[in-house]
Amino acid sequence: MGAVRTYDFAALAALPGQIADVSELAEGREGAAVRLTSVIERSQPDAGAAFITLFAEGDYSASVPLAAVIDQAILIYRLGDGPLPAARGGPVRFLIPDVAACQTAEVDSCANVKFLRRIELGSERGPDSRPRTRASHAELHRA
Repeated sequence: MGAVRTYDFAALAALPGQIADVSELAEGREGAAVRLTSVIERSQPDAGAAFITLFAEGDYSASVPLAAVIDQAILIYRLGDGPLPAARGGPVRFLIPDVAACQTAEVDSCANVKFLRRIELGSERGPDSRPRTRASHAELHRA
């Protein structure tokens, strides 16, 4: 396992790959973000990292192939001059603006994780609590 890196608001804001207005990539969204590639490059993961596992508040997690999302995903962390509020999915919201661009059924809209607390990269798939049926998916979005 590679070294643990921590990114607070200032550290995310200092990374290259900033997106000043996420609505240009994802209609109906607002805030500012940094590209996932910037975080990954700065973190210097182990060469065998094949999966990204996203952990949110509570017990929600999603684990997807890193190669499928690395060039697509962004981390929304800012609204105006301050951190992304919880009401908008903060402190960080992992977003794939165009899930279809990932070109794999392993990545769906439930891989967009709000209330993101931790990201792990590994050679094997991590915990994944995403809904597997239409009914459980609908229940998640009602909650």
